[in-house]
Amino acid sequence: MIRQLDIWHKTRLGLLVFGLVELAISYGLFSWAVDRGNSLLYLLTLTFLVGALQNLFKLMRNCAGGR
Repeated sequence: MIRQLDIWHKTRLGLLVFGLVELAISYGLFSWAVDRGNSLLYLLTLTFLVGALQNLFKLMRNCAGGR
């Protein structure tokens, strides 16, 4: 199951889905962090935001023909 998910994650659709889901999670965490003022929530927001950006940049590179 994990292997199939990893293979799917490397496809264009997988990169898009993972990027958008991580972006949505980071938005939710940011809203929660602002409401609570918790430093850990800000750190989690940053972590998911970096993951989302990595996936979306990989998708753009993949669509441009690079690897």
